[in-house]
Amino acid sequence: MTGSEDSPSFRLAYVPGVTPTKWVRIWNERLPEVPLTLVAVPAAEACEALRRGDADAGFVRLPVDRQDLSAIPLYTETTVVVIPKDHVVAAVDEVSPADLADEIVLHPLDDVLGWETLPGQPAIERPATTADAVELVAAGVGVLVVPQSLARLHHRKDLTYRPLSDAPESRVALSWPQEETTDLVEHFIGIVRGRTVNSSRGRPLPQAAQPREKTKAQAKAQPKQKRPGTGGGAQRKPAAGKSGGKAPRGGAAGSKGAKRGKPRRKP
Repeated sequence: MTGSEDSPSFRLAYVPGVTPTKWVRIWNERLPEVPLTLVAVPAAEACEALRRGDADAGFVRLPVDRQDLSAIPLYTETTVVVIPKDHVVAAVDEVSPADLADEIVLHPLDDVLGWETLPGQPAIERPATTADAVELVAAGVGVLVVPQSLARLHHRKDLTYRPLSDAPESRVALSWPQEETTDLVEHFIGIVRGRTVNSSRGRPLPQAAQPREKTKAQAKAQPKQKRPGTGGGAQRKPAAGKSGGKAPRGGAAGSKGAKRGKPRRKP
């Protein structure tokens, strides 16, 4: 486990295009005593960062070497082609590789699609990064094929994108070192897989890191507190003219010492 037993922590790596916000929010709700630190890493360096211990787990792009890393595939991204808004293929809903036959298709060095044969015409040289390739698309040099999340990450007002059929796809997975499957890693796996806070799966956390979240069933089973003066057994306000349980001054009517009527005059 990362850190000491008294002050555990969790480091989560993620590659460009992945948005871990939802899972981080759930972690913070369930484990507020365990700080989660995000570590941004390039896609090509993500697996090595896990091996070095730079993070406890990470969102990576497949494939990964399963000999020393565990991985849970999460989702497959749509592949799109990034083009200027006034490009001719912007008028269609989907593009095929044949539609790009006469286009210069940029192939950045950090490409994550693993093309065997890139469609279109090759550029004179490969851009260093996807961000550099997007700038070239904006300058009218060529077009770019990427996973949809990267097109959104590098969004520009003068560019748009369209789905590309018959193209390689990128799969995102949660990965971690097999020999470092700690209690906190198990709990993060549960969050990603959608397990509830009271699920029996996973190992128990240290006492200081126990979840505080209250389930709906627990909240429903807890009796509601009654407001003062309401509910069964509460004392009611006495009606007008009736005794409220306290004898009037001078005793009850007909009892000894009760007030007598006015005496009559003698004739």
